[in-house]
Amino acid sequence: MSMKFLLPYGIVLLSAGMLCGAQTAPEAHDAAPPITPITLGVVPLDWTPPALEELNTQAAMKSSFVLDRNLLHMAAGLVPDSQEADRQVMNRLDGVSVHILRFGDQGVPDEDEVNAVRAAYHLRGWKHLVTTTNAGGPLHSETTDLWLVLNGANLRGAVVLTETPKSLTLVSVAGNISPVDLLHLRGHFGIPRFDGEQLERQ
Repeated sequence: MSMKFLLPYGIVLLSAGMLCGAQTAPEAHDAAPPITPITLGVVPLDWTPPALEELNTQAAMKSSFVLDRNLLHMAAGLVPDSQEADRQVMNRLDGVSVHILRFGDQGVPDEDEVNAVRAAYHLRGWKHLVTTTNAGGPLHSETTDLWLVLNGANLRGAVVLTETPKSLTLVSVAGNISPVDLLHLRGHFGIPRFDGEQLERQ
C-alpha cells in the first residue's frame, strides 16, 4: 500500500514520532509473550504478532511508528474544518500504531505468515470482521481484516490489517470509541475506506 493512504501530515508525524523515540524498538518483539485472550479489552500498541516480524525481515521497504495522545492532538489540529467529526474522534484516541510493509515485484512472500497474523488476533478473542474489495483473484484483490477490541459492551479500539499483492498495512487504534467513531478514521493513518455496513448494524 502506498503512503498516499496516510493524511498529508502523516510524513510530518512520522518524522516527529521517530525523533521522539516513538518508533517501536526491535528488541521489544524479541521475546513474544504467549498469545492469550485479553479479557479487559486492552489494545497493546507496542505488540505485533510474531509472524509480522518475520514478514518485516523480508520487506523491501518498511515504516513503523506510534502516535501517542499528544501527537494525535497535533494531528487533529491539522485536519481541515470540513472534517470536524474526524478531528473530534482523533482527540478521543489514546494512541495509534502503524506498520507498513512493502514488498518487491514478487509480492507478499509467504501467505501462511499473513494467515498467522490473522490467527494471532483470533486467538486473542477479538471480534473479527473482514471486507474484500477489488475482487479478481488473489493477484488482484485487496483484503481488509478488522478486529474490534471490546470491554464488555464498550469498544476500546480496533486492529486493521490490509493486504494488497505487494504490501501489508497493520494499524492498531486504542481509545474509548464507538463503531461510528471508527468509521471516521477511514482514510487516516493508513486505514482504508472499508465497507462500514457491518459496523453500523451493531
